[in-house]
Amino acid sequence: MPQLSQNEVLESEKRKSKIGIRLTIIYSLIYGGFVALSVFFPGSLGNQTVFGLNLAIAYGLGLIIIAIIMAIIYNTLVRLPNSSKLRK
Repeated sequence: MPQLSQNEVLESEKRKSKIGIRLTIIYSLIYGGFVALSVFFPGSLGNQTVFGLNLAIAYGLGLIIIAIIMAIIYNTLVRLPNSSKLRK
């Protein structure tokens, strides 16, 4: 396994941070939708949705599933080679 230079390590860390920040923002917006529903339309959380679950439970399970999917996406993206190196 080749050793990475200090510059390559820093570049890799920056790339991982960018990916992580973007995924965190996306998840925060989705979670913010849940909070907004809870604050502004609390009665709607009792509405029946898929499989007879109320909206609060379905949204909560959806948040958990999305978090797992995003973790898999993050893991996949940070393992891909840096696209700038592919152009060289």
